[in-house]
Amino acid sequence: MAETKDVFGQEPHPVEDDLYKEPTRKRRKSDRDQRFRAFPSMEQSALKEYEKLESRTRRVLSNTYQKLIQSVFLDDSIPNGVKYLINRLLALIEKPTVDPIYIGLFGSTGAGKSSLINAIIQQAMFLPVSGESICTSCIVQVSSGCCVQYEAKIHLLSDQEWREELKNLTKLLHRTEELGREEADAWNRDEAVEEATWKLQMIYGNGAESKNYEELLRAKPKRKIPTSRVITLKAEEAEELSIKLDPYIRTQRRDWDGEAAEMRIWPLIKHVEVTLPKSDLIPEGVVLVDIPGTGDFNSKRDEMWKKTIDKCSVIWVISDIERVSGGRAHEDLLNESIKACQRGFCRDVALVVTKMDKLHLPEYLRERKVGNQAIQSQREAVLERNEMIKLQRTRILKEKLKRKLPADFKVLEASDLVYTVSAQEYWQQALLTEEETEIPKLREYIRKSLLDKKKRTVTKYVTEAFGLLLLTDSFNSTQNLPNEHLHMSVLRRFAEEKVELLEKAIAQCFACMEQPLQEGVRTARTSYRCILRACLVRSKGNQGFHQTLKAVCLKNGIYASRTLARIDLNEALTQPIYDQIDPVFGSIFRTGKPTGSALMPHIDAFKHSLQEKMTEIGIRSGWKYDSCKKNFLIQEISAILGGLEDHILRRKRRIYESLTASVQSDLKLCYEEAAQITGKKACERMKDAIRRGVDRQVAEGMFERAQERMQHQFQQLKAGIVEKVKGSITTMLALASSQGDGLYKELADVGSEYKEMEKLHRSLREVAENARLRKGMQEFLLRASPSKAGPPGTSL
Repeated sequence: MAETKDVFGQEPHPVEDDLYKEPTRKRRKSDRDQRFRAFPSMEQSALKEYEKLESRTRRVLSNTYQKLIQSVFLDDSIPNGVKYLINRLLALIEKPTVDPIYIGLFGSTGAGKSSLINAIIQQAMFLPVSGESICTSCIVQVSSGCCVQYEAKIHLLSDQEWREELKNLTKLLHRTEELGREEADAWNRDEAVEEATWKLQMIYGNGAESKNYEELLRAKPKRKIPTSRVITLKAEEAEELSIKLDPYIRTQRRDWDGEAAEMRIWPLIKHVEVTLPKSDLIPEGVVLVDIPGTGDFNSKRDEMWKKTIDKCSVIWVISDIERVSGGRAHEDLLNESIKACQRGFCRDVALVVTKMDKLHLPEYLRERKVGNQAIQSQREAVLERNEMIKLQRTRILKEKLKRKLPADFKVLEASDLVYTVSAQEYWQQALLTEEETEIPKLREYIRKSLLDKKKRTVTKYVTEAFGLLLLTDSFNSTQNLPNEHLHMSVLRRFAEEKVELLEKAIAQCFACMEQPLQEGVRTARTSYRCILRACLVRSKGNQGFHQTLKAVCLKNGIYASRTLARIDLNEALTQPIYDQIDPVFGSIFRTGKPTGSALMPHIDAFKHSLQEKMTEIGIRSGWKYDSCKKNFLIQEISAILGGLEDHILRRKRRIYESLTASVQSDLKLCYEEAAQITGKKACERMKDAIRRGVDRQVAEGMFERAQERMQHQFQQLKAGIVEKVKGSITTMLALASSQGDGLYKELADVGSEYKEMEKLHRSLREVAENARLRKGMQEFLLRASPSKAGPPGTSL
């Protein structure tokens, strides 16, 4: 069966082969202007300038690349320096413009995620909403694009992925012995059994739950499944696509008898991508992701759930006003979001409190304990409560973040950590103005995030391209400078010494983990029995928990239900270790001033020391007459070391999750043994098997092994960083050496491309200054504009 795309379905950025065709440029200019329609005019101007800079830079790189290819086309062997340059040019040409910004809306059942997305995209009932039950049955991502129609792609589990789930579902439902009436009733009421039964019935019809795995493999699904495992829907209008899409993403009730054929495949749906035509509200390059609160029983969907959270650079924890205080699910979601900051790409977490229009005025007035001013209307009460909620929850959230994250983590400096929104009031405006619903405020945040990212990305892109053109233009220099070899040798020795110092600094950073890891392991050893007992106890004893526990064992300690809180025994057992290491772990991967525990600032300091030495040697050696070489070295070292950050971020998740992965691996046989237990009193026997298995593994050093595996991951990261730095610096210095080393040959003249690139590089400062002027003008106009009054007819 055809496999689906990656979790977000993003295609690689295509190489633009027709950059020089005038009709293409005109069409692209029009498309570019359309992409910015979601921004105010001043921000549009800044984006257009950055877009123009990037487009012209990419064109210069393409021209240079074509000239180089033509100059070496007939050569039997291409010098290493030219190979390096060609590969670097091609990598920059093919580099995506800006990676999408993924904003995850992370919330439990009925929190209002879909309603919030509908309001943000200005489509009232686009995604299914309901105040009574679960609506969205899978991960749904919404973005705007270049399509002329509304489009949705429903990605299904592959044949292999469904077979894996089918095997687990049938194991879950299989009873080898007859149970007593009381045990049978409890077994049938088990949430995992109900879910498994419902899934099989939806795909294969009534009675499927009593068939075994082999029988179901031979059974024919009630609806034909496309071999591509992708269903594409298109429509001219949003309402039309919404009607077509609804059966695929709305969770169906078990008592619903009149479902359409489309409704029968929802257990097979992996995730859904929705693309809107160019929007006046949501800019292209932003993806809103509706993330269910607990994951999924299917391994691939659950893995995708985790990766989706980690892919998001922004997470909004969605909680309605009635459950924001004291709810266990709400706290679990916050904790999971903070973990995303530790292990993933997330840099910003905010709490979005929904349904703020819900307020019973007499009850509120009776319980009101703030303010001396009398409340005259429902509107005043809502606004007052909104402000109070913001103050309270901001303080609580900031305290929680401070306990888990380093003190200089960017999210702690955010001016808005809590938003109070009302999607219903956004549409009705009976009590609140549009601005007071805070939907426009969230849109403004989205726009600002994209604008800031565009600015950073283009600045880095143009700067890196300028460095390459400096080198390319200097390839055709005919004379070496006096004492060239001597000066390069000095620089090479200096670089080697600095690499050794960097290696020691990295080792010191990672050594900071040793003590908290040891303390965490000691705590875990003394508390694991209490943690395990809490995980295995339910308020109603074993009723309704028999097969849920079996599902936990079948999935190696994890059970993710769409309706119950997520169960993860491995994570629970290692939580005492994470409680100890989280602040230190966050400090290692933070940015800011160089400290003993921060990794990236040491790499930045290494970069700056090399650049300073290059400048010093350049002045002494006469590079002031060959500024190309000096500037190339300075620019290229930034590009080389800048790429390290992505490498470190990718490895960070693996390091962070190594503790739970280690415990899960050690307990695998224990889970498999417990999963085989059936018959009378099976639930208690499974619990006993798990307890014995955990006791045995702890006695044999389970937590200590987890500690060693994490430390080994840190050592691997250190070795990888040092290896990459050494290799890159060696290559770079070899390239900067004289032509007499045989690395170069005479190349095509790229002087005109270099001059154009030099102008583009100078333009960066001008574009930034223009953006600052526009921002200052915009702020002045906002201060000068009159404040908006409340909606008509709201005063009492």
